[in-house]
Amino acid sequence: MGPGPVSGAGAAYAPLAIALARRRYATCIVTGGIGSGLFFALDGNTTLGREESRSGRLLERRDYCKGHIIAHTVQTLVGGDFPVVPIGLVGDDDVGRRLLEEMAAGLNVQHVGVLPGHSTLYSICLLYPDGSGGNLTTNDSASAHLTAAHVEAARPTFTAHTGRGIAVAAPEVPLAARRALLALASAHGFLRCAAFTSDELEEAVDTGMLEAVDLLALNSDEAARLAGVSPELAAPRIVEAAVAWLALRYPALQVSITAGSRGSWVWDGRALDHQPALEVAAVGTAGAGDAHLGGLLTGLIAGLGLAEAHQLAALVGAVKVTSPHTIHPGLDRRALAQLAERFPARVGADVGALLAP
Repeated sequence: MGPGPVSGAGAAYAPLAIALARRRYATCIVTGGIGSGLFFALDGNTTLGREESRSGRLLERRDYCKGHIIAHTVQTLVGGDFPVVPIGLVGDDDVGRRLLEEMAAGLNVQHVGVLPGHSTLYSICLLYPDGSGGNLTTNDSASAHLTAAHVEAARPTFTAHTGRGIAVAAPEVPLAARRALLALASAHGFLRCAAFTSDELEEAVDTGMLEAVDLLALNSDEAARLAGVSPELAAPRIVEAAVAWLALRYPALQVSITAGSRGSWVWDGRALDHQPALEVAAVGTAGAGDAHLGGLLTGLIAGLGLAEAHQLAALVGAVKVTSPHTIHPGLDRRALAQLAERFPARVGADVGALLAP
């Protein structure tokens, strides 16, 4: 079964030093995948054949899905008194019950349902010795059955925080459910954040979903797909092409683009800010982009501007990759402060104040 649980937002986590009066938002509502998985390290670098049997070993890693990672990151960094509300479904199985129990340790799980007759979203990550790999993911999980009606049930939470909330529409649930979340967010004056897989972007553009988004989170592959350029280009060229494409069509849109060891960028509609990747001993990059987004949103909640929030997000992403788990069990203010001490030039005064004990 692997190591013990690493999610939940219990008393052991040290939140950032965010004065209540500085909080720009009063809640964060997230829809996205809720699930788990395992990591299997293959023997040999040759690509696995259709009828081949291959030896390997299970790795002691915990895997979590996008909605859970983002919600957990925001909750642990902002603090237990800040309501983070995931919207999703788990199956009526051991995995689902474990995840729901972990999430209930800190998150408001009133809108996380249990769907009988379906399994919880599950993924098997295959890793080759050279670091490459791929995923096998269930396509008929409980998360795949999240509907607009499930999202609509959260309307009272939106109404209670009109004008003072963030809504996050993340992958691994159907686009229809995410469209419903963005519609509720629009009607209630929320900051609307969204992410899409590369294969979803065309539909998101064609159906007008990006018109209902204030902050778009992409990785470099997604940015290349959106801009119609090769993902093999240098990361700065991909970013510049994507920002130019988006700025022409959605001039009010803010953008975050992550590119792993090449760093990350944010565009606020006027200027492009780049944060080089911090030099840490990386042992698990899966989930880093979701943690980065959680850090960016935390910075915005704390009243930072986008470029300052980007400094915090870079720290969060760097701490995350030092853990093999997709949710780092020790990611909190203390871990971020410890890393910031190694890179003082990368942390401005406002971000530094959030890391003070």
